[in-house]
Amino acid sequence: MPERTESDSRKLLRRLRDTLATPAKGQERLDRITQLIASSMGTEVCSIYLFRDADTLELCATEGLKAASVHQTRLRLGEGLVGRVARFAQPINTGNAPSEKGFRYMPETGEEIYSSFLGVPIQRVGEKLGVLVVQSHEARQFSDDEVYGLEVVAMVVAEMAELGAFLGEGEAMALVHTRPVLVHGATGQEGAAEGRVWLHEPRVVVTNPVGDDPEKESARLEVAVEKLRKSVDRMLAEVASGNADHLEVLETYRMFAHSRGWMRRMEEDISRGLSAEAAVEKEQSSARARLEQASDPYLRDRLHDLDDLSNRLLRLLTGQGTDTGAEMPDNPVLVARNIGPAELLDYGRRLRGVVLEEGSVGSHAAIVARALAIPLVIHAQRITSEALNGDAILVDGDQGLVHLRPEDTVAHAFRDKIAMQAEAQSRYASLRELPAVATCGTQVALHMNAGLMADLPSLSSSGAEGVGLFRTELQFLIRSEVPRRGELAALYSRVMDAAAGKRVVFRTLDIGSDKVVPFMKPQDEPNPAMGWRAIRVGLDKPGILRMQVQALIRAAHGRPLSVMFPFVASRSEFLTARKILTDEVAREAAAGRPTPAALDVGAMLETPSLAFAPQEFFDEVDFISIGGNDLKQFFFAADRENERVRRRYDTLDPAFLGLLEQIIDRCARSGTPLSFCGEDAGRPIEAATFAALGLRTLSMRPASIGPVKHLIRRINLMDLKDVIDEARDSAVESVRGAVVGWLARQ
Repeated sequence: MPERTESDSRKLLRRLRDTLATPAKGQERLDRITQLIASSMGTEVCSIYLFRDADTLELCATEGLKAASVHQTRLRLGEGLVGRVARFAQPINTGNAPSEKGFRYMPETGEEIYSSFLGVPIQRVGEKLGVLVVQSHEARQFSDDEVYGLEVVAMVVAEMAELGAFLGEGEAMALVHTRPVLVHGATGQEGAAEGRVWLHEPRVVVTNPVGDDPEKESARLEVAVEKLRKSVDRMLAEVASGNADHLEVLETYRMFAHSRGWMRRMEEDISRGLSAEAAVEKEQSSARARLEQASDPYLRDRLHDLDDLSNRLLRLLTGQGTDTGAEMPDNPVLVARNIGPAELLDYGRRLRGVVLEEGSVGSHAAIVARALAIPLVIHAQRITSEALNGDAILVDGDQGLVHLRPEDTVAHAFRDKIAMQAEAQSRYASLRELPAVATCGTQVALHMNAGLMADLPSLSSSGAEGVGLFRTELQFLIRSEVPRRGELAALYSRVMDAAAGKRVVFRTLDIGSDKVVPFMKPQDEPNPAMGWRAIRVGLDKPGILRMQVQALIRAAHGRPLSVMFPFVASRSEFLTARKILTDEVAREAAAGRPTPAALDVGAMLETPSLAFAPQEFFDEVDFISIGGNDLKQFFFAADRENERVRRRYDTLDPAFLGLLEQIIDRCARSGTPLSFCGEDAGRPIEAATFAALGLRTLSMRPASIGPVKHLIRRINLMDLKDVIDEARDSAVESVRGAVVGWLARQ
């Protein structure tokens, strides 16, 4: 067969565009496309397979196979040559199809044994939509130009599928963005919400995939790329001496933007008949397919850089900025790949929930989501590709699930869950003024965690007895420069005013690990969670710690002040940090300024080493708060960001409970007040277990206070302690089963 020319490719695309523009139903359009491709490429067969669900392909149109097999023939992902193309998103081109690994003969299609097979993925920016196949009797491999031409056609088909050009019968011919999708993620913040999608960075829609004038399209591309390069160079100049992390990302951008190969491939795409926008998307999809198969994690991470750069270029070409003119819905659920704390705070309490492709349980976004008391799901893969503005969405922060465009039965069940939670919260409201006193007479103090002024109204509405943890890092994370001492003092003073005499424990700056402030150089550490963070930063850079404790002393203005140092691993660290604080109190007194009426200086016990510190430490510290999240991950050597390992270990493991009992005993010997602060403190079963072991103060998110109080008030903690001891004596791996069983009988 003679080599196809570039003009042939453009001619085919124009004919394809005309076919798509002609009024017709979805099935008729697909049928015309297969006929057009088969005749243009001189093949006996052309078939289009589309995904009906994540694992199943359906034959939706064919020229040359049995018409009755359309919408009846289905293949699993990876099954046959078609399934292999779909799984790996790579073309298969062979002159002897029956000899290929995984070949499957499908007699129901009435097909003969065709020798030649060419299948290419129908995909858009990594989103797999189906497979486009041509077959012929002649035993030959298709030329590179033919493969390329079919890939271009497949990309146009993908764009048109996204725009709803093929709506018709069967699951596979529903508009891609009308199908229900269940996304499994991870819990960033518990809670449930129903709303409508609001994309933080809306995707660019390419409405003109075919270009009539290659020279005009090439000129448009050159102008846009030049603008892109200049903008990247400007950004590089602005951060040249600043954030090294930003610099690395921008250097990658610059490398992509100035890549001659990237530009050449896009110009070739245009010469074959694509518009400039479609050429950008085609190369984005092709590069995605290559990088997703890479074994090197660094190369896979470059996907995000490539996507960002391509989207910037697409916005320049289409004029579609981040502001699309769409109005935010009344009940918005923010969907994004990731988002900074300042941007999330800008949205504020308008949001019903947040869903992120990335993120972590300790990320800036998670901290803000907790402060705003809205459910957050993280690690929700491909959610930004699946979702469109205005899509119905259900966010289950408890299970880490997202239902996008849910079916009615799912939505009704979810609303029932929300209604039950609301009913329970109304019941808990009646307990607001009552203490958490167990039937045995033991009282447990329930405090709340906070990090923003916006949290403080929950102090009275939740019934919390005080603020057991006020995170001070948020004011640093959302700023591009170090906050001024006066600004911090004014904020801390307002917090104490809002607490209206209730105790507020201020935790000094806990940065490092995954909490990187914009104005500090990120540390390239192999394991940042166990690296230079929290009090270690404060002791190595005492100027920041001094400035912060000065702000706290001035904010107190003669009132009692409680300060807690995070991530203390040894007695000497605590003593050094406390001396910095007491020295500043002495300086304020010498200057004639008011000093705290009472000063409590505590430590957060987050490392197992501190549990084994000399007894003198427990005598010297004014109070201790167990930081359960970090303590548990270091105790079990299980990264709490790693879903594969963190779920293997239970908080109610007898070994971990034994560590807690040791801490409780050592504090009791010194008469040192002890609390437990962390996600587990707000889970009723865990909270009841902690209280039975002897913990008398728990600090949690405000929404958890009602459920925890409700449970404690109806049980006998001494009886529960007997149940726990009996379970531990039987050598179980977790006492959870015994505790849950006992609670069910109460």
